[in-house]
Amino acid sequence: MVQAIEEPKELFGMILIVFSETVIPASAPTSRATGKAASSSSARQRELQNELKHARDEVQAAREEMQTSQEELKSMNEELQSTNEELQSTNEELMTSKEEMQSLNEELQTVNAELQAKLDELSGTNNDMKNLLNSTDIATVFLDNELHVRRFTLQAKTIIKFIASDVGRPITDLASDLLYPELVKDAHEVLRTLVFSERSIATQDGRWFTVRIMPYRTMDNRIDGVVITFADITAAKKIEAELREQHRKLTQQAIEQGRALDKALGTSKSRSVAAPTRKSKS
Repeated sequence: MVQAIEEPKELFGMILIVFSETVIPASAPTSRATGKAASSSSARQRELQNELKHARDEVQAAREEMQTSQEELKSMNEELQSTNEELQSTNEELMTSKEEMQSLNEELQTVNAELQAKLDELSGTNNDMKNLLNSTDIATVFLDNELHVRRFTLQAKTIIKFIASDVGRPITDLASDLLYPELVKDAHEVLRTLVFSERSIATQDGRWFTVRIMPYRTMDNRIDGVVITFADITAAKKIEAELREQHRKLTQQAIEQGRALDKALGTSKSRSVAAPTRKSKS
């Protein structure tokens, strides 16, 4: 038997071929044989129908499973599509962030280059100032508003016992050769009045310095401490002392010469008075 299959759709277009056994009688069948054959054919046909029904049931079950799988696949596809859209959106945001970060990085590089240029300029200026201060051979000390050490020159080490770690320490904590107990008081007075102070100060080893205290002014005209300079005037003081000694000696010599002259003039006057007296007696 040949039969076209229309259902289910998965088997649509296929052909079902059923082979059944038949007995061709050699002569005219008898009524008993005909009944037996008809009974056998009917049983075989029922068996084939049962098998066909079973096959259809299996196909229907497979169809339902396939539909369920298709629905699950469709749902998964929608989820994947949604996830893909989210990933695409995230990727676009990341690209935007990357562009912003790249732009920010370029700006930072520009700012960094400018800062590096300013740092190099500041370093050069600092080196120039350091060499200038050292070349003047004038000891200089920079103090902040609290009179803590901010900077000092090499020459200042010969007056105040500075070491590198003294930066930030109060000036009162440092040992000094100066015979100048009013240093802190004068520094505070300069900060109060903004008028410089200048004194000639001796040291314990006989040196002399002109100590000048001035307000430290910033570029925007703020007072941010004091600057103390120490100009060595030891040679001038020695010359001054020698001149004073010479002046003392000359003055003493002039006094002695004046006394001698007065004495000589007094003796000569007494002689001139005695001579007329003798003439009158004669």
